Amino acid sequence: MKKKSAGGDPYIFLDYRKKDRNKAIKTVLQLIFLAIIAYVLYHALFDVKRYAEPSRAEWTSDNGFIALSYFGVARSGTNELIAKNRLEQHLQALYDNGYTTISQQDVLNYYAGRQKLPEKALFLAFEDGRNDSSLFSQPLLEKLNYKATILSYASKVDSKEKKFLHPKEMKKMLKTGYWELGSNGYRLSYINIMDKAGNLIGVKDEDEFKNRDQIAYYNHYLMDFIRDADDIPMENREQMEARINGDYDKMKEIYTSRLGSVPSVYMIMHANSLYGGMNRLVEGVNDRRIRELFGLHFNREGFALNGRTDDPYDLTRVQPASYWYTNHLLMKLNKDSGQRMSFVAGDVKRAAAWRSVSGAAEYVENKIALTSPPEEEGLLYLQGSDDYRNVRLNAALTGHALGQQRVYLRYDRRSYAYLSVTIADQALIVEQREPGRSPERLYDIALDGAEAGEPLRLAVTLAGSFLTVTVNDRRLVDRGEVAQTLQSGGIGLGAQASELNVKDDIYDAVFEGIKVEATDEEGKAQKLLYRNHYSGLAGLVSRMKHAVNAAFDWAIDTF
Repeated sequence: MKKKSAGGDPYIFLDYRKKDRNKAIKTVLQLIFLAIIAYVLYHALFDVKRYAEPSRAEWTSDNGFIALSYFGVARSGTNELIAKNRLEQHLQALYDNGYTTISQQDVLNYYAGRQKLPEKALFLAFEDGRNDSSLFSQPLLEKLNYKATILSYASKVDSKEKKFLHPKEMKKMLKTGYWELGSNGYRLSYINIMDKAGNLIGVKDEDEFKNRDQIAYYNHYLMDFIRDADDIPMENREQMEARINGDYDKMKEIYTSRLGSVPSVYMIMHANSLYGGMNRLVEGVNDRRIRELFGLHFNREGFALNGRTDDPYDLTRVQPASYWYTNHLLMKLNKDSGQRMSFVAGDVKRAAAWRSVSGAAEYVENKIALTSPPEEEGLLYLQGSDDYRNVRLNAALTGHALGQQRVYLRYDRRSYAYLSVTIADQALIVEQREPGRSPERLYDIALDGAEAGEPLRLAVTLAGSFLTVTVNDRRLVDRGEVAQTLQSGGIGLGAQASELNVKDDIYDAVFEGIKVEATDEEGKAQKLLYRNHYSGLAGLVSRMKHAVNAAFDWAIDTF
């Protein structure tokens, strides 16, 4: 519409319809933008994502399920708590290998004969009822549409300690569908504690029982009679049953009053004792109360697979250690279940420099994590290294203290002759194997406590017939002479579990910042053969990243 202005002014053409339309569009866009912001904030603050139930009608397997139970999750990880990034790698690899999580009811239905399971069924759990386990695991469960059980100690349900979940938080978790509740019992306490000097310490709660280096023996609260220094029971059967029943009664009362009911799943502390030859009177009272209160009991630990004929009150699970790399977990599951696994490789460009002889290697950041097969050695061979007789190798060895992290020099794949330098169970071991002969140990040098408790910086130089080995800037082998018959061969890396670690026959050797150079007869560098090391800007970024992470961890622990 056109309108002439008043007072004889020139015509001013005003398109009111166009202005109104533009205003309306602008208003709608603003409303859409605000709605998007409100949606994002609502989901972030109120956690309205919901678990999508699987199509159980498609499940056809009768081959059982694996069970994994993590102690807990921390931002950067500790000796016991797995780092959130490593947990993500574990769960992503399980997802990529086709594992589907199952619920407590799925397990109950399976053993009642009412339901099949997915081909690769996973029962996933987190113990100890920790806040950080919930915080760091929730996004991963949402990402993969995984369900998990969070277990707690009843005595910690109303604890003032910030690290434990409270009933309000547990109920909120249940509403998302990603979580179910379970129990580790009433409390974590220890009895019959005896130190190495033969002194009876008695009964201690977890918080009071810290320095275990001087402890020769202890047991868990529900696992035995309370005994004197001569191992004679200090309580009769009636007193023992009253004490143990008291724990179960307290647990039942707290869960019922604060959560409405006792959770269906129990993981007793400690594992592998009940039904394993313990005192039959103690076993009897535990067995009776467990069957009365719970539907499922994961009594055992160390083996992952539960089959059709297993007792639902004597199930088993694996508790992955915080230092397990992803291939360690997959290797363990392959061993226990027989199911085929696709191992993770990481940086495939770096992987191309090495020939995998046995085991599985992951190339991540500036690390090579080589995982051994069960009871065997994992082995990598540096491609193209056969032509270099004189070499120098530097690396930080950051695998677990119990295990064998090995470097092979002049390794002849045909005759299996070699010189090896190994960090094994807090010792430096140098061996040589001449063609057609058995291995000969040249050096066996114990590392002191400081060296054993920190990353070990290894430097090895083999020039002519002389070997030099330095660990953390301390020269332990100074131009030691090696056999003249060892004249050719390449570079290898090895990993093998320790006989001292009776619970685990798989091992992750970790070679960090490895650098391999060809040298002359005097040990002077001539050519770079391989480098997996941060330098320049990449090194600066890595150091800054670690500094920021350390600052975050300090703030979380402090406040």
